[in-house]
Amino acid sequence: MSKAPHAELPKSVDPYRLAEHNSTLEGEIPLSALSRFREAVLGVDEGAVCSVRLSFYMDAERRRIASGELEAPVRLECQRCMNAMQTTLVSRFTLGLVTSDEQAQQLPKDLEPFLTDDFSADLWSMVEDELLLVLPAFPLHDRNECPAREELEAYEPDSSSAQPEEPRKENPFSVLADLKKTKH
Repeated sequence: MSKAPHAELPKSVDPYRLAEHNSTLEGEIPLSALSRFREAVLGVDEGAVCSVRLSFYMDAERRRIASGELEAPVRLECQRCMNAMQTTLVSRFTLGLVTSDEQAQQLPKDLEPFLTDDFSADLWSMVEDELLLVLPAFPLHDRNECPAREELEAYEPDSSSAQPEEPRKENPFSVLADLKKTKH
């Protein structure tokens, strides 16, 4: 996506009308406005925005589709060193627009449902859901950039150093196998 500043993405649109007109929206959402997302991350910089591009169209089966891509800078907690790490979340997604659970169940497996009202979809909520879905479960610095790399090297020796092969230990149950053979 281009880095040129865009206007703020509208909060609510008529997704069915947009799909019928094969429309594309581009804009930004202030990360400070996404409370569920802010609670799930270590932090967001003041003034940080999520850049969004959404395309609305109808597929061959006349289903209304929203596909999009987004990028958002965020601070997460590295699970190795427990320090802050700056990263950019990126998502590409395709959603089937539905107004009921019954419609959602009729979607093919490759389409995630996005529940809307008949004439209104909350785009900010859609984007916030996608951001939450792409959050890494265990965020980690790159191994060479992690402040805990010295400790890592102590516990995870470099694979290039030759490790003596341990002598093979005898299985304590092999005696039972010998007994079983002698009984027959």
